[in-house]
Amino acid sequence: MANRMTINYEKKPCYDIVFTDSFDLLPDELQAFDSENRKVAVIMDSNTERLFGNAVCDLLKGHCKEVMLHAFPAGESNKTLDTVKDIYKALIEAKFDRKDLLIALGGGVVGDVTGYTAATYLRGVDFIQIPTTLIAQSDSSIGGKTGVDFDGYKNMVGAFYMPKLVYMNIAVLKELDDRQFYAGFAEVMKHGLIKDAMFYEWLLDNMYGIHDRELEVLEEMVMRSCTIKKLVVEKDPKEQGDRALLNFGHTIGHAIEKAMHFEMVHGECIALGMVAAAYISWKHNWLSMEEYYEVRDMFVPFNLPISIDSIDPEEILQLTKSDKKMDGGQIKFVLLKKVGKAVIDKTITDEEILEAIREIYFSDEDAKE
Repeated sequence: MANRMTINYEKKPCYDIVFTDSFDLLPDELQAFDSENRKVAVIMDSNTERLFGNAVCDLLKGHCKEVMLHAFPAGESNKTLDTVKDIYKALIEAKFDRKDLLIALGGGVVGDVTGYTAATYLRGVDFIQIPTTLIAQSDSSIGGKTGVDFDGYKNMVGAFYMPKLVYMNIAVLKELDDRQFYAGFAEVMKHGLIKDAMFYEWLLDNMYGIHDRELEVLEEMVMRSCTIKKLVVEKDPKEQGDRALLNFGHTIGHAIEKAMHFEMVHGECIALGMVAAAYISWKHNWLSMEEYYEVRDMFVPFNLPISIDSIDPEEILQLTKSDKKMDGGQIKFVLLKKVGKAVIDKTITDEEILEAIREIYFSDEDAKE
């Protein structure tokens, strides 16, 4: 049995999200796209190839004209135009045309790379998202953002391109290693902080079920997170306004990610960025001191960092200047008016940003005290 949610684009139904606990319904879902007469390329990274690649490809055989598997090495460092080029080459050699179909099987990197490839190969071919990580299921697979990093700068090359379907097998979250699972939780937490205080409280109340990865708890968590993102992206599909609220924690988080050469997981960097943004919100007298510390400390039981000792605060500040969310030379900084209500502020100064970075910076001198 599956639950469904429809994402609208320009006030018209665009694609469904299917929530289920196995891959078994996938052939039936693909029939709606005339899969028997289409070649299908399943794009994955080396992690998803090992965990699910053969099972999914075997399931699709007999339901598609042809099934091709293409895997690339896992990791953010491979979210590049070179990886896209390799996929182009594989598709050309297999004679894929405009009526054929790409499937992104994996986490956020796989989804972004496959989506960008689909948007640009032959000026656009259909693709389907099958997200297999918490960060992808709760956030990145929804909304049509695709793209790759360029010279280490996050998502500098990309396109808005909608999938035809998002198929979520919630049970795969049990297969994630702890670090990836909790990194994904950072984006779940973000949705509660920016849009839904009741969801934020629900996360607190269901902490143990989340830790134990109880299937019913995970499904409700993912569906509620997707509902929040649905409301945001439907209102502002191309990030002209409120969709930028989803960048809470990302300006400083992306800068840390680049400074660390992607040695830290994305969600860990975003958690640090959210702590810094909550700190600025406190200093603006929007959050009380108690609320700031509650938000900060909420990350701890989910194994997410609230401080870091291996950065140069001045370097992080300079890296924020290269963020793709700059607007007329000014950073669009997302802050919390209160828990559950975020706002965009273009008046944040370098001094305020630097102070926030220093708040999360734990130096050797600090350790000696």
